[in-house]
Amino acid sequence: MKRTPAWLLAAAILLAPQAAQGIEKRPMTVYDMWKMARVSDPRVSPDGRHVAFTVTYHSMKKNKGWSRIYVDRVDAEVQATVLTNPQGAKDFHPRWSPDGKTIAFLSTRTGPPQIWAIPTGGGEASQVTDFPTGVGGFVWSPDGSRFAFTSEVWPACGADVGCLKKKVAESEGPVQAKVIDSLLFRVWNSWHVGVHSHVFVVAADGKGEIVDLTPGKHDSPPVDLGSGHDFVWSPDGKEIALVMNVTDEPAWNTQNDVFTVPAAGGQRKRVSPGDGGDAAPLYSPDGRYIAYLSMERPGFEADTHRLALYERKTGKTTIVAKDMDISIRDFAWMPDSKAVVFNAPREGLYPIWKLTVPGGKLTKIYGEHVNTNVQVTPDGKSLVFAQQAVNKPTDLWRLGLGKKASPVRLTWFNSVLLDELDMNPVEEFWFDGAKDEKVHAFLLKPPGFDGSKKYPTVFLLHGGPQGMWSDSFHYRWNAEMFASPGWVVVMINFHGSSGYGQQFCDDVSQHWGDWPYEDIMKGVDHVVATYPFVDGDRLGAAGASYGGYMVNWIVGHNDRFDAMVSHAGVYDLRSMYGATEELWFPEWEYDGTPWENPEMYEKFSPSFHIQNAKTPTLVTAGANDFRVPITQSIQMFTALQRLGVDSKLIYFPDEDHFIRSPKNAELWWGEVLGWLDAYMK
Repeated sequence: MKRTPAWLLAAAILLAPQAAQGIEKRPMTVYDMWKMARVSDPRVSPDGRHVAFTVTYHSMKKNKGWSRIYVDRVDAEVQATVLTNPQGAKDFHPRWSPDGKTIAFLSTRTGPPQIWAIPTGGGEASQVTDFPTGVGGFVWSPDGSRFAFTSEVWPACGADVGCLKKKVAESEGPVQAKVIDSLLFRVWNSWHVGVHSHVFVVAADGKGEIVDLTPGKHDSPPVDLGSGHDFVWSPDGKEIALVMNVTDEPAWNTQNDVFTVPAAGGQRKRVSPGDGGDAAPLYSPDGRYIAYLSMERPGFEADTHRLALYERKTGKTTIVAKDMDISIRDFAWMPDSKAVVFNAPREGLYPIWKLTVPGGKLTKIYGEHVNTNVQVTPDGKSLVFAQQAVNKPTDLWRLGLGKKASPVRLTWFNSVLLDELDMNPVEEFWFDGAKDEKVHAFLLKPPGFDGSKKYPTVFLLHGGPQGMWSDSFHYRWNAEMFASPGWVVVMINFHGSSGYGQQFCDDVSQHWGDWPYEDIMKGVDHVVATYPFVDGDRLGAAGASYGGYMVNWIVGHNDRFDAMVSHAGVYDLRSMYGATEELWFPEWEYDGTPWENPEMYEKFSPSFHIQNAKTPTLVTAGANDFRVPITQSIQMFTALQRLGVDSKLIYFPDEDHFIRSPKNAELWWGEVLGWLDAYMK
């Protein structure tokens, strides 16, 4: 079949809306998406009157991004104030000093991220640290006199700046060979050879002795399964709680533990007794407890995150509301130390909850859309958080904790652009899936929807597999972008998805290719039969990571779809095991190693079924993807070509597991939408 080149079709899809005249609303384009300001990381001031946060911008023309720090009033609808303007660099991670007079932040103005500081009333920012390997994150001490910070260092150097400078110079020299003598030498998207993340303490002016609190060949925070607060100060400033995996086998276990260490340095003390993964320690304001998130089952990275409570005086640890079938993500203490507030996935949303301590009474505070970065004002009367929806990029909101309080929007970034765009909200539905259980899904109608017409429909398949499609504005797998050419979009939360109870999440393990696949195909049948505007003869599917795996699996099992897109998809489970970086994941998911359980690795490997492939498939991948190495995508493409199946491989030499740069995203969206358009006609 002779086809118009994908890039030409994509250009028409992406640019046609911009040429339309006299239309109040128009479909979103990739250029619109990359124009949007991206709001993140809100932090409430010590007096509760202001919130500092990061806003990231991108230039398609310059193919780069930068970020600034803003400050906004919490109690009034006023325009946010730009606090820093780094002239093309990235300022991020704002943190208030305890007295509220200074905001410290990370900046790339002089190279690797360093701590900078600026008066909260405005003025010139000044550089605080000049650590040779940069700063990964930091926390003020309670009295404002010190910072605890992290950096990846060579253990032999520790806090020795001269030694680190020499090592950095050697690493940038002509010999780029890597001498590797242990696993976890590359993780997700970066190399991790010979270096370990350590926690350090330094004076708030950056001068004087730097103390290494975690010397040796272990990582703190751990290289994976961490949180947004894996090292924190005690209220009295005498100790720091942090997370480490101190075993000799971090590549094949999840035993991250919470430890306390004197802030001046010294012997660490383990305070989390379990063998599963622990993370996110946070002292109660009164200093009585250390709360942290704990997973019970060793080796399983998607177990329920329960709230553990370590009583510092007695050393006793209890799990709060142990039978609560909700997996906590972010949490914060209430000022009276009697409760925590948190967000957690629930049926495609991220509600905000309150959990009393130690009683365990659970209350849903707010349940609409996706809410993250929950902050409590110092008086305990309000919450500040980030909220997003499929048709609304992130902004900041405030919610009073009184009865019948309604959320108040604090920031209005992108409002002018959003007024131009025709973006619909998602609609939810349920259907009968595998195991005769109800399965939840979202449907998104295209711009200018007309119920009397028939539309091509694209099914998006999420990664994880223990992930979840939610009512969120995704900057890579953006549902509105998939709908923009005039397509219906369906997102199914198949067995294995989070937010539907732990058993539903567990059901994907050792079942990668059966129950989720059954859910998806039954979902296709349900959508075609239920929605008269869905054209059952024009169907496409696209997915990344596990979603890419599922595309590869479907291609080998039926030809129901007209076109498929597989990004960073797993193709061969056996070779994937030997090339990925965290072995606990496949050993849990496939019940052992390839030599212990070869049948499982063969049973659910798309490579053993690819001979049945007929569906035109676009394969995309980044060369620096270590989570699903690019050879998986190359193997998939090679098999399709050898079988004579219409296929194309898009190789990104400068990308990893994600497509991050504006220009690469422009190409990716063009190829993806063009490919689907060509075959769904």
